[in-house]
Amino acid sequence: MSDYQLMKGNYALAEAAIRANCEGYFAYPITPQSEVGEYMSIHMRKKGRVFLQAESEVAAINMLYGAAGAGFKVMTSSSSPGISLMTEGISYIAGAELPCVIVNVNRGGPGLGTIQPSQGDYFQATKGGGHGDYRLIVLAPSSVQEIADLTYLAFDLAWKYRNPSMILMDGALGQMMEKVKFNPYTEPERDISWATRGKTPDRDTNFITSLWIKPEEMEQVNLRLQAKYREIEENEVRYDAYNIEDAELILVAYGLSARIATKSMQLLRKKGYKVGLIKPITLWPYPYKILSELASNDRVKGFFVTELNSGQMVEDVKLGVNGKKEVGFYGRMGGMIYSPEEIVENILPFCEKIGIKGD
Repeated sequence: MSDYQLMKGNYALAEAAIRANCEGYFAYPITPQSEVGEYMSIHMRKKGRVFLQAESEVAAINMLYGAAGAGFKVMTSSSSPGISLMTEGISYIAGAELPCVIVNVNRGGPGLGTIQPSQGDYFQATKGGGHGDYRLIVLAPSSVQEIADLTYLAFDLAWKYRNPSMILMDGALGQMMEKVKFNPYTEPERDISWATRGKTPDRDTNFITSLWIKPEEMEQVNLRLQAKYREIEENEVRYDAYNIEDAELILVAYGLSARIATKSMQLLRKKGYKVGLIKPITLWPYPYKILSELASNDRVKGFFVTELNSGQMVEDVKLGVNGKKEVGFYGRMGGMIYSPEEIVENILPFCEKIGIKGD
């Protein structure tokens, strides 16, 4: 019997969270991620775990805050406008250094927008969204298999660093059905000595807070947070690289866009263009180093970024390239998805501009 199942992305995410021993799920339904809550409502109860549909996204994120503070493995999911409503609570959770997983199945915006796929929340996910100097660990799957695998990783990284992790994917991936294999999950050792589960005789009372009135104390908290973020940047950068060994042009794309860009790369290779692809898996910490190394290579003449937005990740690519090479961009918005041929059509003038030729 095959180990693979045919499963929708939203269901695969929920099943992976359950297998990763998620103990509590708190959320409010919003398209295109409502199937996550639907699946959790059925299967969390079977496991004797907590499923709670909150009265709003604001309530859901604060339920997550409380349960995470008690040392439980918890998750919420929402979509773009819902994540916006959660941002105050996300900042509180980051400030209190609590582990949890937040899922954003991105839809078109701004505002209520559309329920169609988009990557318009890149800035919100990677640059904060909420207030203060904080960072989320942001993972971007590009297939249903990666949704399952990165859900495990999101929980593990959240607990390793006591920091919220976000899974950022678009509506198309959430609704897409593909084969998926759930690999065995090994629970890392969990330290909950910091949690608020009641005072024990052998330690002082634990306080979970993000409120520090004295500026000297607030600065020390921020310095500790920044030291943690530098450690995450040092240890947790992840990306996939394809055909970069001989590439003159490097495509950079994540999530659904990376799947389309992969086909564009193959079409260009058939035309004799030496094209490679970098697919960031962690959007924060971002893989600046590989982009910097490629930009310093005389063989590489340029970079081309494709996103389902007006140009957000392209700013991080430009930071990595640091002005050493030209960076081109093509994007669609409002729920529109480009085809591989459409990307090729827009890359060819860029290739001509920077002196890359095919056969």
